[in-house]
Amino acid sequence: MEKAEFETSVFINCPFDGDFAPLLQAMLFCLIYLKLTPRIASESNDSASVRLHKIMALIRTAKFSIHDLSRIQAKNKGEFYRLNMPFELGLDYGCREYGDGRFAGKRLLILEQVARQYQAGLSDLAGCDIQVHGGQFDVVIRKVRNWLVSEAGIKAPGASRIIDRYALFQKWYYEGQLTAGFDEKDIRDYPTAELLAAMTEWMALGMPV
Repeated sequence: MEKAEFETSVFINCPFDGDFAPLLQAMLFCLIYLKLTPRIASESNDSASVRLHKIMALIRTAKFSIHDLSRIQAKNKGEFYRLNMPFELGLDYGCREYGDGRFAGKRLLILEQVARQYQAGLSDLAGCDIQVHGGQFDVVIRKVRNWLVSEAGIKAPGASRIIDRYALFQKWYYEGQLTAGFDEKDIRDYPTAELLAAMTEWMALGMPV
C-alpha cells in the first residue's frame, strides 16, 4: 500500500445493527467530507472471505481508527457481552504497540454511548480518553471532526457546517433513490459500499441541493 493511502485511511470498528446505522452513516459522511477514506468490514460482502482476516487486513491499511464500544453490554438477562468490538480494538492497539515503522504512528479514537460504561467489562482502558456521543449522530460528527483536526492535523470547517452538509446530502440521496424506483425499505437496507459511493459522487458533483 502507498504511504499516502495509509495516511488518509480510517478503519471503523462499530456496531452494524439498525439502531446504530444513523451514527455510522454520519461518521462515514464526516470522513468522506474531510477527504479521508473509511475502511470498514461491511464495504465488502464476499461470503468466502474469512471475517477475521478481512479485519486484520483493514487494520493494516489505516493510520487512523475509530472504535465504538456502545454495544459491549448485554441487553437482556442471560445474554453475553458483545466482544467483537473490544477484540478488534485490541488487535488494532497491538498493531500500534508491537508493530514498527508506520504502524507505530497509528492513532485511535474510542467512542461509547454512555460515559464510563466500558469500565464494567474493559477496565484496562481506565485512564484512556474515551469520548461519549450519547447516541446522537451530530455529536458523533463533532467528536470525529475534532479528533481528526487534533490527530491528523487536517484543516476542517466547523462541525455545524459538516452537519448542515450532511442534511443536504441525505435529502439529495433520498430523493434520488425514490426517483430511481427504490422504496424506503430499500433505502434503509442500502449496502455500505454503495452508500459510500453515493457520498463520494455527491461531493464530486459539488454538493448539489
